[in-house]
Amino acid sequence: MASTYEAAVTGGPVIEAKGLGVKFAVNRRRKRSLREMFIHGNKRDPNAEGNEFWPLRDVSFEIAKGDCVGIVGKNGTGKSTLLKMIAGVLIPDEGTVEVRGKVAPLLELRAGFNDNLTGRENVYLVGSLHGMSEKQIDERFDEIVDFAEVKPKFIDTPVRHYSSGMKVRLGFALISQLEHPIMLVDEVLAVGDKAFKRKCYEAIDRMLANERTMVLVSHNERDLKRFCNRGLYIKGGELALDTDIDSALAAYNADTKVEIEERKKKDEAKKKRAEEKAKKVESEQKAVEADAEDKAEKKDEKGEGKDGGRAA
Repeated sequence: MASTYEAAVTGGPVIEAKGLGVKFAVNRRRKRSLREMFIHGNKRDPNAEGNEFWPLRDVSFEIAKGDCVGIVGKNGTGKSTLLKMIAGVLIPDEGTVEVRGKVAPLLELRAGFNDNLTGRENVYLVGSLHGMSEKQIDERFDEIVDFAEVKPKFIDTPVRHYSSGMKVRLGFALISQLEHPIMLVDEVLAVGDKAFKRKCYEAIDRMLANERTMVLVSHNERDLKRFCNRGLYIKGGELALDTDIDSALAAYNADTKVEIEERKKKDEAKKKRAEEKAKKVESEQKAVEADAEDKAEKKDEKGEGKDGGRAA
C-alpha cells in the first residue's frame, strides 16, 4: 500500500482512515446502511450466506484542512463506497475512519431527496437534517431556488417529476449553502449545462478559498485538475497511490492504457482462434461433402454396370 501523502497538517487531519475495509456479499447489491440497520435491527440477513468479497481493504490516508482530494480509478473499484464510509452512511468491517467536523454530502443524483415530497419540502427537510434552522432556510430559500434554476411552478411539485438535472441542481444549491467544513461530492458535476457548471465551479472555488475541505469522485480530468491538489488512486480495492493529482491521474491513465492494449491483444487472439475454428469447420465440411460425392459416384458406377449386364 502506498504511503500517506505528506501534506501540511495544522492541528491534525480532518479526515483520518486507518486500515479501512468493507465486505460485500456477491448476491447483494450493497452493504447495509445505518438507516437499514436502524429499521431492521439485528434480524438475520437472508443474503448473508452468499459469497463475499472486499471492494476495499487496508486503505489508510489522512486529509488536511483545506485540501481538495480527488479519488480516481476504474468503475467498480470502490471510489463511491469509500466516500460513503467517510460520510458515515456505510459502516466499515475493518479499520476506522474519523471525521473531525460536519460533513456536507452530495453523493448521488437524487441528492437525498424524498421523491414523494415537493422541492420546497425537500429543501426544508434535508436542510434541517444537516443542521440548518428553519430561519436559516427561510432566509436562503430564494437564493437556493435561484441558484438551482428551478422555476417557481416546479418548486411545489413532487421531485419525482423532476429530471435528474433538476434534482442535482437543487441538491447542490442546498448543500453549497451549508457552512460545514467538509464537502463530499460524487460525480454530480457531470450533470448540468455549461452555465450551471460554471456556477458550481465558482461556488466550489469560494468554499475552497475559505479553507473548506472537499473530497471529489469524478472521471472528469479537467474538474479534478482544476480543484484538487491531491489524488488517491484506488486500484483493485487498494490504495495504489496517494500523491498530487497530476501523478495520480498519470498512473491511472498509464494502467488504463496497458489494460486497453491487453484487451486488444486478447480480442485479436480470440478473433484469430474463431477464424481458425471456422476454417477448420469449413475444411471438415468440404471433406465430408467430397467424401459423399465420391461415394455417390462409385454407387452410380456400380449401378450402371449392373444395368449393362442385364441388357446383354
